[in-house]
Amino acid sequence: MPVLKWIRYGAWAGVVLVTFVGAAILVGWWQVDGPGRSPAGRAAVQGVPAIGGPFTLVDQTGRTVTDADFRGKPMAVFFGFTHCPEVCPTTLVQMANLTGKIGVAADRLKILLITVDPERDTPQQLALYLQSFDPRVVGLTGSREQVDAALAAYKAYAKKIPTESGYTMDHSASVYLMKADGSFRTMIDYHEEEASALEKVRMVLR
Repeated sequence: MPVLKWIRYGAWAGVVLVTFVGAAILVGWWQVDGPGRSPAGRAAVQGVPAIGGPFTLVDQTGRTVTDADFRGKPMAVFFGFTHCPEVCPTTLVQMANLTGKIGVAADRLKILLITVDPERDTPQQLALYLQSFDPRVVGLTGSREQVDAALAAYKAYAKKIPTESGYTMDHSASVYLMKADGSFRTMIDYHEEEASALEKVRMVLR
């Protein structure tokens, strides 16, 4: 009889354990994948970073533009500056090469160079600089506050670095590829293999 008693106790303990585990799994599903998950949790599950957003800047012709002016076409957004010795010209040449390989379909892509050095990069300076690159590139500048707001929207980085002759700018080197509705699609890393970068541009154009 004592043996049967302990067997019954063991069976009940097993039932309790299974019930507890099942309840824990149910609660976890409710909070992570089910209706009870938070908006932040839903965004994390979808895997879409909050990159991009509203901006108000001035293009190289002196015209004030906003993000809405580029809506309806995919964008390639790059942060740089005209005194950049290597990263910026290399990236602009790379984008010209990529769009050249894609052909007419790439005419839908808006390529934006947003300066991180608005103190020196006036619209006139941008216009002069961009004469050396693809004529489809739009240069954007503005007040320090406007540029900083664009940097924050794209989660980009820029910092002034003193030099013996003045200063230079350290900055993010990736190209942000945005869909036609203004939402983030993917990015091209600096020195990324051409085949990979080409496929990403084609992807955002689809």
